[in-house]
Order: sequence, then structure tokens, then C-alpha cells
Amino acid sequence: MSTSQNDTPVRTAVRFPLHLNVTLTWSQGEVHAITEDVSANGILFLADNPPPVNARVDFKMTMPAEVMGSAEDVTLHCVGRIVRHMQTSGKNMAAAVIDEYSLKG
Repeated sequence: MSTSQNDTPVRTAVRFPLHLNVTLTWSQGEVHAITEDVSANGILFLADNPPPVNARVDFKMTMPAEVMGSAEDVTLHCVGRIVRHMQTSGKNMAAAVIDEYSLKG
């Protein structure tokens, strides 16, 4: 993410409000979550106990065909890391950046 002249973060990727099931795997186990939004750079998700900030995570999501512009759903395999936690309306949310990914049709 870049910043503007007044140091306000500027989003560099379009976010899509997709509510997808996602399982994040990290050194301490698995966390089941639901995405709030997805972008080319990462995901924002809801989870009861998200991995800590800076934890390296592996996760996969099935992207709907209509979102991907394909005939079939596409499974996105990602490697990333947790970059922040927040609580909104009593919900535990976290964000993960995507460092690497691969697609499987």
C-alpha cells in the first residue's frame, strides 16, 4: 500500500466484497474464517481466533466462476502473512497479504 502526500494510506488494488469460506494454516494449526473482501493483494476476514500479526499463513479459497470470468470455479492457493487485527461491531477481523499464489481450475 502506498501513501498520499498527507500520509493517508492509498489502496492499490480493488476490493471485492466476497464472503467466502477460507481455512488458514499456520505453525500452530488451522483457523476457519469467512472473507469480508478479497483483492489481488490480500484478504480481510472474520475469525474467532485469527493467527497473530506477522504469522506466515497458507490458505485456499474457491473463487466463483462469475467473479473470475471463467466457465468453472477456480481454487486460489495462497501463501501470505497476517498484517493487522481489528475489532468491528464486536467481530474479530484480520487482514492477510498475499505474497505468492497459484490458480487451479
